[in-house]
Amino acid sequence: MNTPVLSGIKACIFDAYGTLFDVSSVARAAKDALGPKWIDFSHMWRMKQLQYAWMRSLTGNYADFWQVTGDALDYTMASMDFEDDELRDRLMGLYLEILAYKEVPDTLKQLKQNGCKMIILSNATPKMLDSAIKFNQLGGYFSAVISAEEAKKYKPHPDFYQLGADRLGLPKEQICFITSNGWDAYSAKAFGFTTLWCNRFDQRPEHLPESPDGVIENLSQLPACLYPKK
Repeated sequence: MNTPVLSGIKACIFDAYGTLFDVSSVARAAKDALGPKWIDFSHMWRMKQLQYAWMRSLTGNYADFWQVTGDALDYTMASMDFEDDELRDRLMGLYLEILAYKEVPDTLKQLKQNGCKMIILSNATPKMLDSAIKFNQLGGYFSAVISAEEAKKYKPHPDFYQLGADRLGLPKEQICFITSNGWDAYSAKAFGFTTLWCNRFDQRPEHLPESPDGVIENLSQLPACLYPKK
């Protein structure tokens, strides 16, 4: 995969879950209790988490992402025959200790050294994001961390993307939006951001309006996209 080169970028907006933080690390940390089902468990939990967020946005029935995550967990545990309140509490607690992908610290360090302004735009609650950032020692890299709590709407609603643009105060095309979620990458591009899809799992392109400006395999390629060596 050729590394795309973007020009004129002044700032980056990062999605959090799936992009900076490894969602599968939560169930993996409890695989002693989940057993060989832990991968399927993780996939179902994540899909239900996203589905419930989208459905709440569409119906105007907002609840914060901590509740959405818990509701999705309850569905998953019932579907996969895990009746265990202690395990539920353990899994929710592990979400506050979600692991960053291994290349994240060095990538953020390189971007900061090049003077890139960085913010996070995430469906997660402030508590969830603050905990993940502190647990992975990523404090100091982001000038703002924006939660769906501010919009009371979830991505891909345009009002939420607009919060990121407003906070940076830059033209959309000068902002690079980076996400590992295909639906998020395509939707952010439709909103007007310059967009990179961090396609970690070699997924097929989405059949949605617009297309990302480039595709990378992981975040270690990001500095070269924005600051290519001459």
